[in-house]
Amino acid sequence: MTTNQVLVGVGLIVVLAVGSQILASRLRVPALIVLLPVGFAAGALIDDVDPERLLGAAFSPLVSLAVAVILYDAGLGLDLARLKGHTRRVVVRLIWIGVLITGLLGTLLSVPLLGMSWRAAVMIGAILVVSGPTVVGPLLSFVRPKDRLQRVLVWEGSLIDPVGGVLGALVFHAVVSSSGRHLGSGTTQFLISMGIGAAGGAVGAGLLWVLFRVLRIGEVLGTTAQLAAVIGVAAMCDVLREDTGLIAAVMMGLAVANLSGMDVPARRPFFETLVSLILGLLFISISATVTPHSLRHVVLPALGLAALLVLVVRPLVAAASTLGTDLTRGERGFIGWMAPRGIVAAATASTFSAGLVAKGIGGASKILPATFVVITATVTLYGLTAAPLARRLGVVRPSRSRPLLVGGDPWVVDLGVALKAAGLEVLMWAGEEEQRERIRRAGIELAPGELLGAATGGAAELEGVTAVYFLTAEDDFNALAAVILRGSVEGTVHRLSAPADSQGAVAPFIGGEVLFGPDLTWPTFSRRYQEGAAVLGQPAGDALRPGSDLLFLVRRDGRLDPVTGGSTPSPRPGDTAVLLGPGGRGADGPVE
Repeated sequence: MTTNQVLVGVGLIVVLAVGSQILASRLRVPALIVLLPVGFAAGALIDDVDPERLLGAAFSPLVSLAVAVILYDAGLGLDLARLKGHTRRVVVRLIWIGVLITGLLGTLLSVPLLGMSWRAAVMIGAILVVSGPTVVGPLLSFVRPKDRLQRVLVWEGSLIDPVGGVLGALVFHAVVSSSGRHLGSGTTQFLISMGIGAAGGAVGAGLLWVLFRVLRIGEVLGTTAQLAAVIGVAAMCDVLREDTGLIAAVMMGLAVANLSGMDVPARRPFFETLVSLILGLLFISISATVTPHSLRHVVLPALGLAALLVLVVRPLVAAASTLGTDLTRGERGFIGWMAPRGIVAAATASTFSAGLVAKGIGGASKILPATFVVITATVTLYGLTAAPLARRLGVVRPSRSRPLLVGGDPWVVDLGVALKAAGLEVLMWAGEEEQRERIRRAGIELAPGELLGAATGGAAELEGVTAVYFLTAEDDFNALAAVILRGSVEGTVHRLSAPADSQGAVAPFIGGEVLFGPDLTWPTFSRRYQEGAAVLGQPAGDALRPGSDLLFLVRRDGRLDPVTGGSTPSPRPGDTAVLLGPGGRGADGPVE
């Protein structure tokens, strides 16, 4: 290809990847639903977007390294402290039982449906065992299932991807051997691969420990150092043994997220943006390699295979994995209806199918197009049906806001009481024992310290929390914590404004969402409370008392809209106004 053709091809792939993700966000659908057909259409209409022509032999290893970065990012969100009891048992079962049943039945079904040889069927059966955080995560964010259920599915998707990648590599090498004599040593070979991947993960984690604890590089360099370490370690592992880099990447992410000595700076938006871009580029590129001709005789049989995987295989895996656990019937049913295929299935199909075709394996040419159809069908089906099914099964988190108030002064506790009285599920956190006891006496749930610790370390999102409000007397703490936690909750993160005469080192100079405007600062709340003011709740349609200030509106549907420095929400019928008003405060809190 000429230089101009390469430039056009690369530019088109980037534009299509980002444009598809923007369109998907506007349509409120998983990005994969848009990326796959767009990539397929581009590959069919424009020769210049074919990644195999653009990159040649470099395409496959670049895909492997890109997937390693994605899995490292997924590993950062896996908090081992939350994987315990029946949740851990279900996740472990979903991995080994899921791989066993899905691989076996996928193989048995592919032979008659796709008309391929047993060796090609074994390969596609191994490919289709994976699910993946790249598709499960966005679907769960849209559905909003209960915390435990979301945790199970995210852990399954993050862990089964590297297992499936290694399994695919082992099956590929066994299939291409003329006699198939290596199939009997598959367990040994699998353990060797896991060992190499785990060792690589340990080396990578040690490297990051040196960078952050010994050299103490900053946050900007820390982000790029993580990226370099993941790519370097994954590449070396893949050189030693194919696809073991995926295991090393997940192990590194787990180490960064869970080892107390890993003082890694919080993830910057750059890293998350990079992962999002990589996902778009991979899906556009891989789907562009699927030609209309290759789909001609595969679409209907592959749709039949997808239907059996969804209606028979996955429910069977879920039933076996949740047997004897305390999961509810609704949770078991939803697990049985959530197994979309994602980037690892596409990447392994793209990598291994060409090698099998070159070896003359019967039906190998159908592996990539059939996988493409299964990915598209499962993501579309689950994307359109998961939310209504979750509501029907009763496994959706309440749509009402769940705010976290950080602070334990009397007025903050009374604010929590007022929001709780308005029907919200309120969480609070405070550092001083006296303040924590005040929260307990008020009957408000006290958030554990590790909840904030995990999020500030970039290890996990604040599960179920829809907004965080920093209301402590320390303006600098409020400002810094708000910056760190931004992006770790479903909604927004707000803080009190610093007083005009603040001597803080950070708060007066940092941006962010400021609560209540510049005049209602912590000293103002404290002074007015000493003068007898109270936090009250009243119907939004009632006139405000003289001297009152509106703080929040609790909408009729349970959403919480705060007054900020830039906007004041307009009341509607059925809303509840939470305000700071004169008088009405008893010894134990506000009187409504």
